[in-house]
This record gives sequence, C-alpha cells and structure tokens, in this order.
Amino acid sequence: MAALCSVPPPAGKLRNTTKVLTSRNKKANSLQMQIHLTPSFQKQKMKCQRPPHPQKVAPDEAFSSLSFFKLLFLVSDEEEASPPSAVPPGLGSRALERKDSEWSIGEPPAGEEPDKQNANSQMSTLFVEKPQTGSVKVGENITFIAKVKAEDLLRKPTVKWFKGKWMDLASKAGKHLQLKETFERHNRVYTFEMQIIKAKENYAGNYRCEVTYKDKFDSCTFDLEVHESTGTTPNIDIRSAFKRSGEGQEDAGELDFSGLLKHREVKQQEEEPEIDVWELLKNANPNEYEKIAFQYGITDLRGMLKRLKRMRRVEKKSAAFSKILDPAYQVDKGGKVRFVVELADPKLEVKWFKNGQEIRPSTKYIFEHKGNQRIMFINNCALTDDSEYYVTAGDEKCSTELFVREPPIMVTKQLENTSTYCGERVELECEVSEDDANVKWFKNGEEIYLGPKSRYRVKVEGKKHILIIEGATKADTAEYSVMTTGGQSSAKLSVDLRPLKILTPLTDQTVKLGKEICLKCEISENISGKWTKNGLPVQESERLKVVHKGRIHKLVIANCLIEDEGDYVFAPDAYSVTLPAKVHVIDPPKIILDGLDADNTVTVIAGNKLRLEIPVTGEPPPKALWSRADKAIMEGSGRIRAESYPDSSTLVIDVAERDDSGVYHINLKNEAGEAHASIKIKVVDIPDPPVAPNVSDVGDDWCIMNWEPPANDGGSPILGYFIERKKKQSSRWMRLNFDLCKETTFEPKKMIEGVAYEVRIFAVNAIGISKPSIPSKPFVPLAVTSPPTLLAVDSVTDSTVTMKWRPPDQIGAAGLDGYVLEYCFEGSTAAKQSNENGEAAYDLPAEDWTAASTDLIDKTKFTITGLPTDAKIFVRVKAVNAAGASEPKYYSQPILVKEIIEPPKIRIPRHLKQTYIRRVGEAVNLVIPYQVNMDELEQLNNREETTRIYTKEEMLEDSFWSWKPLDRPGPPQLVKIEDVWGENVALTWTPPKDDGNAAITGYTIQKADKKSMEWFTVIEHYHRTNATITELVIGNEYYFRVFEGTRIPSRAWHSATKVPDCGFRIACKVYKNPVYDDFDFTEAPMFTQPLVNTYAVAGYNATLNCSVRGNPKPKITWMKNRVAIVGDPRYRMFSNQGVCTLEIRKPSPYDGGTYCCKAVNELGEVEMECKLEVKGGLSFCRLLLQGVPPNIIDSYLRDLQSSTPEEY
Repeated sequence: MAALCSVPPPAGKLRNTTKVLTSRNKKANSLQMQIHLTPSFQKQKMKCQRPPHPQKVAPDEAFSSLSFFKLLFLVSDEEEASPPSAVPPGLGSRALERKDSEWSIGEPPAGEEPDKQNANSQMSTLFVEKPQTGSVKVGENITFIAKVKAEDLLRKPTVKWFKGKWMDLASKAGKHLQLKETFERHNRVYTFEMQIIKAKENYAGNYRCEVTYKDKFDSCTFDLEVHESTGTTPNIDIRSAFKRSGEGQEDAGELDFSGLLKHREVKQQEEEPEIDVWELLKNANPNEYEKIAFQYGITDLRGMLKRLKRMRRVEKKSAAFSKILDPAYQVDKGGKVRFVVELADPKLEVKWFKNGQEIRPSTKYIFEHKGNQRIMFINNCALTDDSEYYVTAGDEKCSTELFVREPPIMVTKQLENTSTYCGERVELECEVSEDDANVKWFKNGEEIYLGPKSRYRVKVEGKKHILIIEGATKADTAEYSVMTTGGQSSAKLSVDLRPLKILTPLTDQTVKLGKEICLKCEISENISGKWTKNGLPVQESERLKVVHKGRIHKLVIANCLIEDEGDYVFAPDAYSVTLPAKVHVIDPPKIILDGLDADNTVTVIAGNKLRLEIPVTGEPPPKALWSRADKAIMEGSGRIRAESYPDSSTLVIDVAERDDSGVYHINLKNEAGEAHASIKIKVVDIPDPPVAPNVSDVGDDWCIMNWEPPANDGGSPILGYFIERKKKQSSRWMRLNFDLCKETTFEPKKMIEGVAYEVRIFAVNAIGISKPSIPSKPFVPLAVTSPPTLLAVDSVTDSTVTMKWRPPDQIGAAGLDGYVLEYCFEGSTAAKQSNENGEAAYDLPAEDWTAASTDLIDKTKFTITGLPTDAKIFVRVKAVNAAGASEPKYYSQPILVKEIIEPPKIRIPRHLKQTYIRRVGEAVNLVIPYQVNMDELEQLNNREETTRIYTKEEMLEDSFWSWKPLDRPGPPQLVKIEDVWGENVALTWTPPKDDGNAAITGYTIQKADKKSMEWFTVIEHYHRTNATITELVIGNEYYFRVFEGTRIPSRAWHSATKVPDCGFRIACKVYKNPVYDDFDFTEAPMFTQPLVNTYAVAGYNATLNCSVRGNPKPKITWMKNRVAIVGDPRYRMFSNQGVCTLEIRKPSPYDGGTYCCKAVNELGEVEMECKLEVKGGLSFCRLLLQGVPPNIIDSYLRDLQSSTPEEY
C-alpha cells in the first residue's frame, strides 16, 4: 500500500534522505512525505495508547505496526537555513519502536542501486569517463568530470549539462556554476567539467550530461546530495527513536538509527489508556480510515481493512462458537499469553493451529478445558511466536494475531575517552544488557559504514561490543557514540602526531634516459605521504609507481623520459616536513634517420628547394654541425645553409643544382656524448636530349630508326622515349607513341609513300621529358615492286635460253627502272623448295647466281647466251626501282640447254576455239593454219570429221574438230497447273524431247484471258521448269502456254513452224490476307558501350560515359561505392538516345572510387562499374598534358612526395 500524507514542515531535515530535489514551484514551502509499504508485512498493532490530542501519541506505540516506508522530501529554495525542530505532530519520539518496522532513510530499496550501477556500467559509445554521483556539504565546492575520446572524431563534440529533465545549465553559468572544457593532445581526450561553487541545499537533485557528434549520441545521469554541516551527537532517549524490523523474518532484529541523526527534543509522555483500533475502524466512516491510520501509526491500512472485512463477515452468529478469539493479542518477549474460546457444543473436538500447522501439547503449549471454554497457554513467548493462530471446531474456525514485543536493550558499560598516536590501533569498548544484541556506531552523529572495505571493524563478544580502528589518523579524531534500543553512550577519541624523524633522506640523482629512477626515503612513523614534482602531485601509471611499505617510501619510474626531470618532494601526511630531491636526466645525442632510404639517400629535383629536416635527440639538446667535403656549412642566409632547432637540425638548399649532389655529414655533440651520420643528396633533372636518330631502313609506309641514349640521364634512369615525326615541308610534329618506347629502335608506320619525312626523339625519366633531339636526315618512304609474274621459257638452243615474263602486279610510287635476270647451274648448291604459290622455288646463296646482263633489262624478254650444251640452269628475275630490288621470281624447274626439235603445231584461230554453229543446209569452210617442218612432213590425211598431221616422230600432236547440224527444239511437255491461290497460279512442265542439237537457253511463258484470247508474255528467258504467275484477276479464266527459246538467229524465227499452244482454264479463289503476330520489340537492358577506368585532375570537370539499350526504356541510376547519388549538386547526370553521362564538377581526391551505372526495366537489370582516380596538384596536370602515362606519373609523384612533401 502507498499513502501520501501532508504534514506541517519540520524545522530540521533528515541527512541521509534518498533524494533531495528542488521543487519546480519555488514558492512552495511544504514538506511532502511519501510512504511506501511492502505488502509482505501485514501485521498491525491492534491496541495502542490513545492520546488526548492527535499531537501526543504514545511514542512507543504510535508506529508499532509500521512494516516499511521511505521518505521522499521536496524542499523549496526558501528552506535553506531552517533550524532544527521537533518531529512532526502526531509522531512521538517513540513512534519508530515497532518491532516489525524498518526505517530505510538514506538507503534505496533493495534492487534499486544495483540496477542503477548496471545502467551506468554499460558500454558507452563516446564517454571514456562519466560523471559520478557525489555528495557535498553546504557551502563547499564539487566538480563533475566527463571525458570523451577524440581518436575517431574530426572535430570537437557538443556537450550539454542538464538538471532534471529539461533545465539547460549553460544559461545558468555564473557565480555558483562554471563550465570548463580542455583538450589533452598527447592522448587526444576532451575533458568537460561542471563545477558547483558554494553549494546550497536546493542544488541537490538529479543531473544529466549529454554528448553528441554527428549521428552519435551518448548520455549519463548522476545525483548530487547536499548535506548540512556535521554537528554533535544529540543527547536523546535512544528508545524513543529505536525501531526493529519484523520478527520471524530473515532480517529480524536489525536496527536502524536514522531517526537519531537530527537533534530532537524529547518530552516524556504520560501513559494513556489503551485504545482498540479495531473498534475505531469498525465504527468509523470509510472516509476517515486514512485519518485514523495516520493518527495511530497504522501503515498497512489495506491489510487491516481486509481483516476488518473478514471480521465483519465472521461476526454473523456461529453455530460452533458461542465466543470466539479476540482479533489480536499482544505480549512481551518472555511473557505468557492465554487464548480462550467458548464452544456452543462441548462435545466438539477442538484443534489449535499456528500458521497452518497443528499445535501439539507441550511444556510451551498448554491446553485446558473448563466447561465450554477451551484455553491454550503459550509460555515464554519468543519472537518466533509472533504469528497467526486459529482454532477449529467441527467445520468452523476462528483466528487471531499474536504480537510479541521485545524489551529495550540498555548500555551497561559506557564508552571511555581515548587518546592515541597516528598509526596506532584503537579499540572503543562498551557492554549492553543482552548477548549478541544489535547496536549501531556513530562518528560525529553519522553512522559508521562497516562494509568489507571499511577501515572500521566491530568485534562482538557476548554483551561486549568493541569498535576497532586500524592505523588511526588525524581524521579519526572525533566523538564516537554507540546506540541501542534502550540507551546510548559516547566518548571522544583524540589522535595526535608523534614527533617525526627522517631516518633516510632523499638524494639527488642523475640518470641516463631509459634507465630506472628510484627515489627512496625512510621516516620514523608508518604514515602515508604525497609525492610532488615541480609543485604538482605525482599521478601513478604503468611506468610510475608509488611504493609505501611501513616506514619506507619509494617513487619508482621505469624507463625514464626527458620530462621526468625535475624537483621531487615527498611530504608525509599531517606533518609540515618535506624531503626534496632533484632528478637530472641525460641522454647521448642520437640522429634519427628512419625516414630515409636504406643507404640514406635523399633525391631532389633540380631547381626545387630542399629542406632536409633530421630529427635529433639528446639531453641537454646537442649542437649540430653540417659539412661537405671537410667544408663546414654555416647557419646564415646563403643558398646552402643549416638551421638548428631543439629537436631537429635542418639542411636547406634553396635552388638545387646538379653540382649539389654529394655526401653531407652531420655531427652532434653534448655533455653525454657525440653522434655522426652521413647523408647522400642526389639532385636529379630531366635528361639531356638524345643525339639525332638514324634511319637505317625504309619501306613503302614505314621505316626503321635507331638512336643512342643521351649522354646524361639527369641522375634518374631513363624510363623510355617518345618519338615524333613531321613532313619535311611542315612545321607540325606528331607524336607516334603514347606508351614509352623502352628500346633504342623504333619502326614508324602509316607514312605516305613518296613524301619526305623527318623524325626526332625525346628521352623520359622519372623527373620529366627532355628537350627534343636534332631531327634526322630527311627520308622518303619508297617500296620495292612485287616480283615479276609469268616467268617462262620462250626458246632454247644449244647455247642460249630465251626467257620472258610479265611486269610486276604492284609497282608503287618509285616506278620501275628495269629487271635483273640471274641464273645458276644445277649442281652449285642444294635446292630448297619454298613457294606459297605452289611453284618450285630454290633458295640459293647470292654468290651462286650470275647476272645475265650487267645493265638493267628494260624489256620483259631476254636471251641468256654463252651457256654450255646439256647444262641445266635455274633462272630467276627481279624488278628494280629506286627502293631496291624486289623479291625474285623463280622458274619452276631446271632448264636443259639443248636444241629442241619442235613438233608440228596447229594454230587454231580464236573464233574456232568456241562452238561453231551453222544451220542445216549451210556450207562450212574452215581455214586452219599450222606449223610443220616441210622436210619431215610425211602425210596429211583428210577425213570426214577429223584432220590429223603426222611427222617422223610418230603422231606428236592431234587436233580434232566436230560439228553437228542445229534445228528448232520441240515444244515443252506435260504443262500443268499445280496450285491456284488468290491472284497466283503455280505452273510446271518438262523439257522438250528434241532440243535441236543445242542446249536449252530458256523458256517463255505467255497468258491469255478467255474473253479476249490475246496472248501476253509473262516471263522470258526463264531457266527452270516451274514458275509462279502473279497479278491475275480473281474470277477470270486464263490460258497459259510455254515454248522454248534457242540460240538460233532471229532471222530463222519467222520461218519456223507455229509452236502449239497449251491452254488451261483456271477459276481463281477469293484471297484472304494471312494473319501475322506482332513482333515483340521488348528486351532487357544491355550495355553496348561499357564504362572505362578514368583518371581525372583535381579541380577540372570529369565525365563518365556509357551507352545502354533496352525496351521499355530503362531507368538509369548512378552509384558511388555502391551508394546511390541523389540530390548532390556536384554531380550532373544526362541520358540522350541511350548514351548515359555522369559529370563530376571539379572533383577532389575524395571523389575517387568505384562508380556504377545501373539500368533497370521490367525485364531485368544490368550494372557496369569503373574506377575513377582523381589526381591533385599542378605537377600531375602538367605531366598529363605533356603526354606522360598515368602509371609513370604515379610512380614519379610517390617518389617526389616522399622527398619534398610540402610542395605536393
């Protein structure tokens, strides 16, 4: 049950309240008390003393039935200085003595604090240290600290402080509230502080700290408690404020002295007659229940009303009991109680029960029968007898409650005042009236915490209670008191300092860097102390440890650093004595060359500024001296100078020259030692121009050129060459290669034959492109002709061979100057056949061939003379022009040098080599020339169809002629109609039986309408035996005829006999147009032109292009790194006729990445990706415009950035 009661404001305030919050309405000055009751405690006191006025309730009875409550005070700003006063009216000094009640002021309910700790212990996304709940006394200062790690943050996060839910404290900063923020660069942590100055009681409450950074958020809550200044222990009756938790439970007998933390004036109350609360509730109006409950200290009102309701139901007349048990009984611990019921029927069996278990007769439980009365005595009542009892008679029962009250515990032996020294063990001893009684200890009126980590321990030996303080300090000087339910005792403890003696003082130390520093001292007392460095407290860490063992104090610093140097002081606590010592850290000089190459080489481009900064270490800071070739480099304003700084030494060369290359030395020196190092500086430049190239060979549209590398490569290896050419009459040079040529030989192509050209070379290294070389000598691309064709033997004699040939197929712009005819004898070398045209060719050494003529032959026929008889020779011929000799044309076989007896030859005229046609009946006259040696002519026979010529060598050559008489062919056979549809007719026929001794050259097809019978030619010179006649009139009847056309002359056509007609009648059908399905033009998206990887220059617009097709028209989406580009003004997207373009306005290196074009329609989707790399800086743009490939630029810029990062 929970009840909210309003009472007049008390003059005093409870110190250990759960929460003290500031009321929103500052004009409110009332005190509200909220009481929470646990339903587990439903035992209530049935009888109590009724005071004559509500303000005078019997102190030992008023709240005897209180099971559990918690006070929650809301205090206004106007109550800051209220003086102590009496308890509220209606609450007597003994109102908290109820044995089963428990005050929980200053302690949260079970489970609340762990939950809060668990919530605060959850992992934080931004906080590395959260503000913690704290308490402060009125008028003192307190600071709350929050820390945020900045490793992943690009800028400072936003932090806000709130009080309650909505009050932003940024607007309240001023005299009593200050907000600070700092940034620790060495560990990159932001520290935010909220400092409350001269706290007041209305500052108490719940606070919240929120930190935000972009999409990250974190918050934490903490409480502030403000207490009054501590006063002396009040001199009051301990029994009036004592209370005990419920007996019979696990925490039975636990004491709570929270009510004694305020000064109270206790007035002795006279005992009043008992008032039966049950009777009051029975006869009261329900509207007055809460008033009665508050007036008589009833906390479990709901439980009492339930019992009252049951009692009212039970008040109906009982058949078994004529008199039932009273609703409740009360007895002191150790006393005797008597339960009496009266039966209506004495024969009924009676059973007694306690908490549902039947009670058996024993020395403790005694049963008596007196007539109709049944009596049960409980002897020597203990706290465990506090319970519910009921008695059964037949099927009925009646119940009651028994409340056992424990007598107060008295202090029989008082505490004694004690004086001791710091570090000693202190024991404060007292005795109480009962063994193992619960008592509470207080220090200056505040309860002493006796947890496992507390400095205080309590030892209990029967009735003796001892408070033990190990290693007493000055802070332990106070007034200590012990309280029981029936009394209290107090004593003063005084802790003084013993005279301090310094047994071993601190000594000054000089330590090398990285060694251990150990400052050790010994004093006469075993007390703690504080270490300071240069006036600031020393903070322990993994490297710095503070050791305290007995009287010895050590400060150990492992791996000492330069910043560990300083003045250290150890100050024992509570003493004004200090032990100083100086620590001096020295370090030999060191030169750090980690940023250089393995051979300590630094490369710089000629004309650029070199600033070589070499980190140095040493303590004290060493002095640096630069030198080159035993010549010192002084600090000043020269072109080559040195600059010194505490942690580095710098060599500066303003405008680097090639002569600056060499080895430079740096020397460091301080009181701890010396260090030396050598650094090689290499000044690189563009290479010198190559020498003029040499054109060694020329073709029709190509040439072969070679050159020598430049004499000086500029200090950087030559990466390749660029080649340019131009026409001799032109001044415009054209780049021939965009990828570097690694060799010193190149073959330009695609030149115009017959035009004079010049070429030049550029050398390229990692620094850049050299100046052009001197142009080569002009050259003209010319091509040799193709080999001569149709090389043949014209005639052979005993000593001569006459060869003839045809000119080359391709002559070219250089023309043809003549021919070279060469021969060689068969046995001069081995022949090797290799000819693509299938002719036998022989690859013979050039020295074996003999020219037939010393001069060029201008004709295509030549006679080789002076050959030995019966020799076999090979012959070849070459065409020669200004470009040189062509490939040779070989005769296919060796030629025998011997006179040839020619057989007779018949030279048939050209017109007789074709078919000779004459009509039947015409005369035939053939004139045939022939060649024959008349001396050897033996006979000439003429026959009817064949003429043969014979010689002595038997029949060497025959020639035949044959002819036949020609006539008109017969008509075609079996002409018929295969099919008729629409306006069309399909005809077929067979060739005529008689072709007239000549091949059929074609057919003529004619048609005639039945009505007019006029014949029209439809098809002529038709070679097939089937045809389709179209464009007929539907519904008409037609005749068709087919006749053959021959090669007989037209003059014979008119005299020919009439070709018989073949007629047919057709009935055309109605034509119906066929139905065709619509063509499906839809298709899924498909890229016809892909995206390509692109280089872009920072600050210049870049575009990505691709083409896509699809039907329906696909939707185009552009993505960068798989994230869609939407609403970004830096990008513009176009799509025209399937060409998709993404324009990136003035990209930066951050715009580089993987871009994707995605096309989607209802039939599917397709993606295409490419990579965009954005290069920044003027150097990249300049090199790219000069034609240097991007991969070479990347390698060059990486080397350049490692040497001079400030310029790129």
